Amino acid sequence: MARNLKLTLAYDGHDFAGWQVQPGLVTIQGTLVSVIEHLTGEIELPQGSGRTDAGVHALAQVASVRIQSPIPTANLRRALNDSLPESIRVTNVEEMPPDFHARKSARAKTYEYRIYREEICPPFLARYVYHHPYPLKEAQMMEAAPLVVGEHDFTSFAAVDPERRKENREPDNVRTIFSSEWKRQGAELVYTVRGNGFLHHMVRNLVGTFLMIGKGSLTAQDLKRILELRDRSAAAATAPACGLFLVSVEY
Repeated sequence: MARNLKLTLAYDGHDFAGWQVQPGLVTIQGTLVSVIEHLTGEIELPQGSGRTDAGVHALAQVASVRIQSPIPTANLRRALNDSLPESIRVTNVEEMPPDFHARKSARAKTYEYRIYREEICPPFLARYVYHHPYPLKEAQMMEAAPLVVGEHDFTSFAAVDPERRKENREPDNVRTIFSSEWKRQGAELVYTVRGNGFLHHMVRNLVGTFLMIGKGSLTAQDLKRILELRDRSAAAATAPACGLFLVSVEY
């Protein structure tokens, strides 16, 4: 009988074309498929809690996968890390009940977006932050952040999901945000958002709009209006992927 395993992963997304398997591209999911096949002889597709985009990082992404192999979880974790590139680490492997699914069973996720504010960004940080040394009204960004808390239709902050378009599915863009805040942490301005789910590019689109508030081009009232319009063209440009981290997934 197949075992249902929960893998907790950390990865540097810089050199990957995102989570999801894509023909001819190196992805996190595709790399895992290859390594699991190498170790067990089984070709199985690990299901992630969500599809992180190209260049996005994870501190604790979760994937579920069914395999027949009897390798004990601690040994499997060690073997996976021995075979995976150093930019992907499996931090934990757990046996789960048959009905556990990394995406469908998730109850909340937390993302973090990091902006480096000083004039010169240290080279060893450059791929993990968005370097923006220009003037920003950080207090206004902090005041606006809670406006997205609650249940809303986030169409204005959602990129078109290619999977939904392919399947001709009507988008359900209603999500509940439990917390949303900007904080100064030394040289970095950090956005932390926790919700029951996130749409394609949603966090980066929110960050892009908060940045326009920081620049004085938009106000908190504009943010409310953009949310109510349910029109992607009303919001600001998508913030770069490099500053975004999937921090945790709750079950």
